[in-house]
Amino acid sequence: MPHVKKEMISFFLTTKCNLRCIYCYNCQKRKSHPIQTLDFDFAKAGIDYFFSNFKSRHIRFYGPGETTQAFSLMTDIRDYAYLKAGKELSLEIQTNGAFSSKVRDWLSENANIVWVSFDGPPDIQNFNRPFPNGKPSAPVIEKNVKYLTSHLKNAGTVGVRVTITDNNMHRQLEMIDYFASLGVRHIWCDPLFQEVMDQPVCMAPKRQENFHFDMDGFIRTYVEAYKYAKSIGMFWGTNLIYNFDGCSQYNCRACIPVPHLTPDGYVSACDMVTFGGNPNHMEPLVYGKWDAENQVIHFYDDKIKLLQSRTASNMPACKNCEVSTKCAGYCLGETLNQTGSLFGCNPIVCHAVKSLYKEIGDIEYEYLHP
Repeated sequence: MPHVKKEMISFFLTTKCNLRCIYCYNCQKRKSHPIQTLDFDFAKAGIDYFFSNFKSRHIRFYGPGETTQAFSLMTDIRDYAYLKAGKELSLEIQTNGAFSSKVRDWLSENANIVWVSFDGPPDIQNFNRPFPNGKPSAPVIEKNVKYLTSHLKNAGTVGVRVTITDNNMHRQLEMIDYFASLGVRHIWCDPLFQEVMDQPVCMAPKRQENFHFDMDGFIRTYVEAYKYAKSIGMFWGTNLIYNFDGCSQYNCRACIPVPHLTPDGYVSACDMVTFGGNPNHMEPLVYGKWDAENQVIHFYDDKIKLLQSRTASNMPACKNCEVSTKCAGYCLGETLNQTGSLFGCNPIVCHAVKSLYKEIGDIEYEYLHP
């Protein structure tokens, strides 16, 4: 199932976060806003819209802060969605894993898919993703992941998402063994990418100079790790291979688009745009706004049509590419942030996707990937 087929409504619950990750992709944006929480009436209107216009009954909880920091709102949204969808409802959450036993128990009873952002063995996790006071987060995350892998009631998936940097790139085999010891079978590792700031990366020379990621090194080490994981019954994925399980003119759900409701009252097409107000170069990904006074969501038809036009056949760099329908221009949010254009191209990523498809080929995923 190509990534674009993962139709769901996402709720960006709160800007409040209980970790201080060193590479947070929306840190600047979050700091520029007061703490905000998604309007429950907006969430209900979003569910009504989504269930009326899509066959899917899949809901998802996501950032820009830590989702479980708005736990009561999460439970209220789930209950409203269940009222509308009944047993057809499926629930996914992406979390940093730093939550209480009360939250953990609720997730074990209600979640179908739990993705924990977790960077590996304690020395990596504690360096990359500490608590605000500098204390290590690994002991808490380990305990919660172990519990969920053995207690999730809905025959669902508990997976982890790893951010790969130059520092941990060569420890992928070690990470696979570590996660296996916690009962995890599904892991997605994402290469480090640039934070969303006030202008695209291509217009900020100093940002480009100060950022480094060895993509060729990642390709070599990833292929080895992918094969090792497969040999022991695990899966080691990356967002570079999201669409190796089918063919599509679209890269992802941002091109449908499906709604992502932001805490400041907008409808975003992508996880990379967690605030709709003053989105700067990410503005093409904002395609609706909540009208609290009239209790209605206003959608921008012209923005929807523009997003839907972002196909492999309309991408200049994709027209003669042998893997165009396995990539379709790559992640729209990352590409827009990098190039400033919906139809832009990141040559480094293009090279990576081509190289990985040559090594790995088609894949059949057994679950709804992140």
